[in-house]
Amino acid sequence: MHCLDCHTQGAASPAVGICRACGAAVCANHARVITHETHRRPFLAPPVETPARSLRCFPCAGADSR
Repeated sequence: MHCLDCHTQGAASPAVGICRACGAAVCANHARVITHETHRRPFLAPPVETPARSLRCFPCAGADSR
């Protein structure tokens, strides 16, 4: 699979991941890693906040920051 952003620019770069928001394949140059806290509640236990990360493409990362 190749990066969608590179493909639109006429290049072919292998993708390293998929944007969590839109599903586009992205290469290392076009990927943005977003860190956030996830909230989960284990069975019969108090809620726990766990650090997590997700991958976004440039347009989706820009939309998240607004």
